[in-house]
Amino acid sequence: MRVRQLNDAAIRTAASYVLYWSQMNRRVESNHALAYSARLANELELPLLFYEGLTCTYPFANDRLHTFILEAVPETGRRLADLGIGYVFPLRRRRSDPDDALYRLARDAAAVVTDEYPSFVAAAHNERVPARIGVAFIAVDSSCIVPMNCFEKREYAARTIRPKIHRLLPENLRAVTRIVVKRRWRCPQSLVHTTVTCDNVGSLVAACEIDHTVAPVSSILGGRAAAEKCLRDFLRHKLSRYAREKNEPAAHATSGLSPYLHFGQLSSLEIALAVKACAARRRLIADEFLEELIVRRELAFNFARFAGPAPSLSQLPDWALATMKKHARDKRPYVYARDHLVRAQTDDSLWIATQKQMFIEGRIHGYYRMYWGRKIIEWSPTYQDAFDTMVQIHDRYALDGRDPNTYASILWCFGLHDGPWPERSVFGTIRYMSLDGMKRKAAVDSYIREIQYIREIQQLERTP
Repeated sequence: MRVRQLNDAAIRTAASYVLYWSQMNRRVESNHALAYSARLANELELPLLFYEGLTCTYPFANDRLHTFILEAVPETGRRLADLGIGYVFPLRRRRSDPDDALYRLARDAAAVVTDEYPSFVAAAHNERVPARIGVAFIAVDSSCIVPMNCFEKREYAARTIRPKIHRLLPENLRAVTRIVVKRRWRCPQSLVHTTVTCDNVGSLVAACEIDHTVAPVSSILGGRAAAEKCLRDFLRHKLSRYAREKNEPAAHATSGLSPYLHFGQLSSLEIALAVKACAARRRLIADEFLEELIVRRELAFNFARFAGPAPSLSQLPDWALATMKKHARDKRPYVYARDHLVRAQTDDSLWIATQKQMFIEGRIHGYYRMYWGRKIIEWSPTYQDAFDTMVQIHDRYALDGRDPNTYASILWCFGLHDGPWPERSVFGTIRYMSLDGMKRKAAVDSYIREIQYIREIQQLERTP
């Protein structure tokens, strides 16, 4: 269920290597697709080549996203070299540059193995490329602990998918087999490879034809070492507090792992195994964290797989569509233009802080993101405008955006994976959140002060 061939082409017998195309799972460890590629290479007695590209043409390409990806490249290369696996990283800087690196590399490949992924550009690639590649094209799910293909239909709530996941967990919650290749990579470096070092990331980003107005996140470093450090910090200092304080942003009890999960620099499988081991060792109960990591996250992937790669309000449950239709003409208390929302120009101090956190850190605390989204619904002229605003902000600024989990979280603000609540203006029976309610449940003022302090420090650092 984890492996699917997406075309009818045969494995090429006269080949130089097996090619693994890392689209979304940009890591060496705990990668089912890379492990499968290594087994195939060993069976064919060929070396293995790891191909990880970056282009200037993906939607909302900018300095923030490019930097996070590039920061991981030097270490990925070192770890692959230690295993005897080849590595090629083409950086397409300008739209006029050739866009055929994959096809050039595939000419000498016995097969192309890639990541199974239901959203963003990877979903489009896996739809379009197999018929054009001229060789066996195989997709492997290394994003979910329980493979997406284990579910034959769309699940409509956590309560329906949870027992199915728990039934399948014992056979899937196991570490990925350690990679050993029989034939080490000894070929010359590919002509399409771009050398990336810790010192040249900034200059490479500056040379790319992308949006240079979205700055990198200085407080979150991309790459495997940074991801492992973040995980260790969570296990040591936050896991014991997670269930009690996860909805209190000022407590800093959440993992902070979402950017690394999105870019595939960590896997949910290795996080789950590490959390379970830590909880057993320290006699902690980690059920609430594992519920979010496994059940809720994989419910989002299930939604994306069956609903399609492009999120849409039309994918909402019937009750949500009906209540929006009924309340579409309700008078909004305030209406803000999208550019005002993007620039955090509202009269709500908590909402301003959440949007500033997105600017500064490329993410919003999960609990406050619910409030952030529902206020956009309240302030937008239509539900479609509200949805488009949320998606565009995440696609452009979030380090954990462009992801099934993010798209499902946005649609949850409109009723996805939820149920009807008491009816009110604008929202109808969609769940509502108020500022007074947030103040009763969390230390809102502390959060606002913290974001303002971080903003001031950032401005000082940028002052010549």
